[in-house]
Amino acid sequence: MSIVARFSCSTASVDQYNAVMRQTDSWEAEGLDYHVAFLVDGKLRVSEIWDSREQLDAMLPRLMPVLAENGVTLDGEPEIYEVLNIFKR
Repeated sequence: MSIVARFSCSTASVDQYNAVMRQTDSWEAEGLDYHVAFLVDGKLRVSEIWDSREQLDAMLPRLMPVLAENGVTLDGEPEIYEVLNIFKR
């Protein structure tokens, strides 16, 4: 079952996000279909679509040290939702 994972990083800057992306750009992210980063009222948000919760959970131990190294702290656990449908033009 595909999932949507929504991350909130309200104290992270765009420069910090870009630094994390430079470090993780070459990673194989098994099961990651989409990654979308955006700002809401100047606060960083990231939404991802994964093939399964297990695949997301397998990536988090690799990701968390990179976030910490770049001073990025998540506001809490990601919000997780089951995907009902994906429409792509």
